[in-house]
Amino acid sequence: MANFKVVVWAKQGCSYCGEVKSYLENEGMDYQTIDVTENDEFRDILEVKYGVRYVPVVEIGEGNTFTAVTELGVVHLQNALEQFKNEGVQTS
Repeated sequence: MANFKVVVWAKQGCSYCGEVKSYLENEGMDYQTIDVTENDEFRDILEVKYGVRYVPVVEIGEGNTFTAVTELGVVHLQNALEQFKNEGVQTS
C-alpha cells in the first residue's frame, strides 16, 4: 500500500499503544513494533532522538530519514500519515 515504513515504539499494557496499533491494522498498514517494556535503553534512545521517554511514539519514514509522532491520540497519527503521503518526510 505505502512506500514508507512505520515503527511503533510501545510497551505492554499501554492503552494508547493499542489504539495506535489497532488504527494501523484497520487501515491495512504494516508496521514494526519496538517493545520498551523491559528495555530502558530503548527509552534512552527516544529521549535522545525526540526528547521523550514515554510511548507510544510512531516513526514514519523511508531510508534513513524518519519523522515522529509523539503526541497522544490517533488524530495526530492520522494527520502525520496524511502529511507524509502528500509531502514525504519533513526534517528540521
